[in-house]
Amino acid sequence: MKKLLLFQLIAWFLFPTISESQPLYYPPTSPTATWETIDPSSLGWCQTRIDNLYTFLEQENTKGFIVLKDGKIVLEQYFGTFTNQSSWYWASAGKTITAFLIGKAQEENFLSINDNTSTYLGQGWTSCTLAQENNIKIRNQLTMTSGLNDGVIDSDCTLNTCLEYLANAGTRWAYHNAPYTLLEGVLQNATGQPINTYTQLKLKNPTGMTGSWLTVDYNNVFFSNVRSMARYGLLIQGNGAWNGTQLINSAYFNEMVNTSQNLNKSYGYLWWLNGKPSFMVPTSQIVFPGSYAPDAPSDMFAGLGKNSQIMSIAPSRGLVIIRMGDVPSSPDSGVPFLFCNQIWQKINELDCTLEINNQELNKIVIGPNPATNTISISNIKSEKYTVEIFDMIGKSILKVSDQNTIDISFLASGIYLVNVQQGNQSQTQKLIKR
Repeated sequence: MKKLLLFQLIAWFLFPTISESQPLYYPPTSPTATWETIDPSSLGWCQTRIDNLYTFLEQENTKGFIVLKDGKIVLEQYFGTFTNQSSWYWASAGKTITAFLIGKAQEENFLSINDNTSTYLGQGWTSCTLAQENNIKIRNQLTMTSGLNDGVIDSDCTLNTCLEYLANAGTRWAYHNAPYTLLEGVLQNATGQPINTYTQLKLKNPTGMTGSWLTVDYNNVFFSNVRSMARYGLLIQGNGAWNGTQLINSAYFNEMVNTSQNLNKSYGYLWWLNGKPSFMVPTSQIVFPGSYAPDAPSDMFAGLGKNSQIMSIAPSRGLVIIRMGDVPSSPDSGVPFLFCNQIWQKINELDCTLEINNQELNKIVIGPNPATNTISISNIKSEKYTVEIFDMIGKSILKVSDQNTIDISFLASGIYLVNVQQGNQSQTQKLIKR
C-alpha cells in the first residue's frame, strides 16, 4: 500500500503533454461578432468524454463553461437558463483585474506600487500607529502582505477600526480581502477616475469585454458574462497584449504572474501560480509542499473566486479555461483549489488515446478541502467501502467502513492521503488539514 500511495503521489506531479500552443487568435472587439471555433476532434478529444465533462460540470452546479485553444473556442456549454449573455460574479477572480489596473496606473505615472498606501487613502485608514501604517505599501496590498490582522470578526470590513496591526508589512502572508478592496480607493484617488471608467478605457474598450464593478457589502465585485472572462484570460495568455497591441507594461506583467514574495511561492500580484514548490491557503499560516493543482500544467496560473469562479490559463497547452456557477458539492474556502484541479483532471482525460477506466471517470469527491473538523466523501458507487487516511510517509492514521462523514478534528495540520476502497477499486486523493 505504501508503495502504491507513493507512486500515486509522484504521478500527481506528472502531466500529459498534448498539442503545443500556436499563434493566438483574437476575436473581434464587438461582443456580437462571430468568435471563431475549433473542432475538439482536431485536438484528439473524444465527444463521449466531453459529454462526461459536461455531466460532471452540471452536477457541480456550473452555469457557464468555456475552453479556448489558442484563442478559439473549443468547448462552450451553458446549463439551465444561463446563456452566453448571462452575467455572473467573478468574486475573487476579479482581483486579477485590479492587479492589471494597478499596473496600468503605474505605467501612466499615476502611482508606484512602492508608494505608501496612505499617500492615496490618507493617514488613519487603519487603526495602526502612524509608523506601522506608513510601512504598508501598494505592493503589500497586491501581494497579501499588509501585516493587518485577517483574524478580525469580519475580514471584509474596510473601516479603519477593522484594520488592526498584527505584523510588520511584508513579513506575513495572509489572504485578507479588506486591504485588497481598498485598492479601488487607491486607483480612484491616483487616477481621478472611478474604477468602472478606468476599466472601460484601459481594458474593456481594447478587448471587447463587457461587465462592471458593483459594491456588495464591503466588497468590489466584477460581474460579466463567461465570454468576457474568456477575453480577459486570452489577454493574459498573450502576456498582456491584444492582437498585437501591448495593453500593459511587459515588466510589470511578468512580475504580476510570478512569485511576488518569499512567503507564499504560489502567489503573484493577486494571481495564483501553479507548479511552485509550496503554497499557502486562506485563514492558515501553514506552508504546504507542492502545487495547489497538481493535475494542471506547472505553468498554469489562475484567478480563483468564491463558489468556484475559475479563470485558469496554461500557456504551454494554449488553453484558457473558464468556469462560472454556484458552489459545487465540495465547497471551497474562498479559493477553489480542489475544483480547479478536478476540472484539469477532466480536461486531461479528453484525449482519445488515453485509456481511462470507470474509476477515473467517476472519481470520489472529498470536501471541504482544505478542511478543519470534518470531511464528507461523495460519488461513492458501492454500498460497502472503506476509507483510510495516511500521513505523507504512508502511516495509517484512521480507518473506517461505510462512513462518508469523517471527523478529522484530531489530526494535526498538514497534508494527508485519503484512500477509498470499493471492492477491487481503490482511489486516493490529497487532503489538506488546517
